[in-house]
Amino acid sequence: METAQLGGTGVEVSRLGFGGVPAGLAQYLDDYDPARDADREGVIAAVQRAVELGITYFDTAPGYGGGAGESIYGEGLEGSRGDIFLATKVSGYVADVRASVEDSLKLLRTDRVDLVQVHGNSYTDERAAEILAPGGTLEQLEALKGEGLIHFVGFTSEDNNAAVFRFIDSGRFDVMQISYNLLHQHPAEWTRPFGSLFEARDAGVGVVTMRTLTSGIFQKWVSTVRPGDDFDYTPSLLQFVLSNPLVNVALVGMRTVDEVECNVATANDLSGRVDHRELHRKYPER
Repeated sequence: METAQLGGTGVEVSRLGFGGVPAGLAQYLDDYDPARDADREGVIAAVQRAVELGITYFDTAPGYGGGAGESIYGEGLEGSRGDIFLATKVSGYVADVRASVEDSLKLLRTDRVDLVQVHGNSYTDERAAEILAPGGTLEQLEALKGEGLIHFVGFTSEDNNAAVFRFIDSGRFDVMQISYNLLHQHPAEWTRPFGSLFEARDAGVGVVTMRTLTSGIFQKWVSTVRPGDDFDYTPSLLQFVLSNPLVNVALVGMRTVDEVECNVATANDLSGRVDHRELHRKYPER
């Protein structure tokens, strides 16, 4: 399994990460319920197979099914804690960050978490200021980091607005998890170059991508313009993100052993990578 250093953390992690959204959320993208024993056991088996095949980065959150996702990870990763990098999140609206993290530790069956991220979609300027303010979410996370309860601090964002750059520039975050894929390329504009992925690299902030496979949007578009097209674009979508040297970890949500094995095979196939600079070149070199 290919690995990369996660920003300036000094930690090597697998470039393919196990995303936790599908494990915790019922009916997310297709028929699934973590409350059904068969569904739950299937994801636990997938988590365990991922560890066997060399995936070391696992990401989840309390918001994924009200703790259901963390509970599944806790069971699936029990006995493998020393071999993996475990990331969870805390809502930016939670007043007591410690209580949230301690609840996560119980569900994850561990005494420490490698990374806790402020869980956000899009931050207004006001919300970003509250997170960065004295006594705010970030300062509370930094206190837990000082105690060794967590090792690193990060944030997640679906957006690429001013708040994202403000967080990077603060120098207080170790990792950024951002929406980036074939359709949503705004974090990395190679012809400028410009974007949060470049800024994160220069600041030593680790880069983790979410919605790596476009959360089904690309597939829906293909079915609209090419009805009956049954080609599996999953490997190509994953290779696109892994080909970007600015990306440390590409998260993919997985529920089955088969999905894990297919995605690991794709990640291990380095011949499928493309050169992003060449891909975006508009004029030939002279």
